[in-house]
Amino acid sequence: MAGVGGIGSWWTLFRAGNSTTGVLGVFLGAVLALGQMPSGDLAFITALHALSVMCFMCSWNALNDYLDLEIDRINRPDRPIPSGAISQSSAKRAIVLILMLSLLSIAGAGAIASELEGGIEGWYPALVIWAGALLLLMNYESTSRFSLRLKERGLPGNIAIGLSVGMVVLFGAAGVFQPLHPRAWVAFLAGFLFNLAREIVKDVEDMEGDAGRETLAMKLSPDKARTIAWAILLITLVSILVPFAIGIFPELHLVGVIPSVVLLLMVKPKLFGSEDHAAQMLIKRSMQLCLVAFLASSLL
Repeated sequence: MAGVGGIGSWWTLFRAGNSTTGVLGVFLGAVLALGQMPSGDLAFITALHALSVMCFMCSWNALNDYLDLEIDRINRPDRPIPSGAISQSSAKRAIVLILMLSLLSIAGAGAIASELEGGIEGWYPALVIWAGALLLLMNYESTSRFSLRLKERGLPGNIAIGLSVGMVVLFGAAGVFQPLHPRAWVAFLAGFLFNLAREIVKDVEDMEGDAGRETLAMKLSPDKARTIAWAILLITLVSILVPFAIGIFPELHLVGVIPSVVLLLMVKPKLFGSEDHAAQMLIKRSMQLCLVAFLASSLL
């Protein structure tokens, strides 16, 4: 049927590969908070949180494509909607259904939490985080008169994306009743800063199709936007190393973040050589290695 699309088209629309990183983020938050893999009912809650995040991210990604149709006709004409592989009506129905599945998953987690010692009150921070992420989504993607229209406002939109990614880790920690655990907050800060810098670089990369958006690259210049992104990455470097110095993670485990630091430092020549796609991919890989190092340090 025309416009319905095959599995590959839906996988691409949902950016399912990227969305699975949300699953890993939830388990990372739980492990950082517990110092071990969750078990028993906490494992069920964590799994439901992970499913909720994956569905939430899939719906966010699809909504982004749905609303960016005209931009993607220029920047990414091969994407499922502008290419015609998936119709707008099919995409809209899928967005609603998958967001509902995310809501059902979080409701199931709450039901399990209500029977545990921490009770529903101890689990409420997880619900607050989920609602906060939904609020960010609405104010980022929506163009209604009630929306802040963060996507059109450059840096505030970049901050919203960074926060939404970092919140996944806190969501995992909240699922095991430890939303304030310092290791989870360290990972939240690193995830936020990595993604903030990456979003700024991606805006430089997408300048051609971003007419009408107030991105840093459009308001200042591509070079100034790159400089700001690099400054944020230097702050990120500090946020990675300091937790080992102040005892949040064991000092001996500092060796685990060396690969992440090396990749992060490799970003600079790519960035200022105007190789924006290569730079933002290095940022992504550096973040992934950093979070893996945090995870390993918590388990050892």
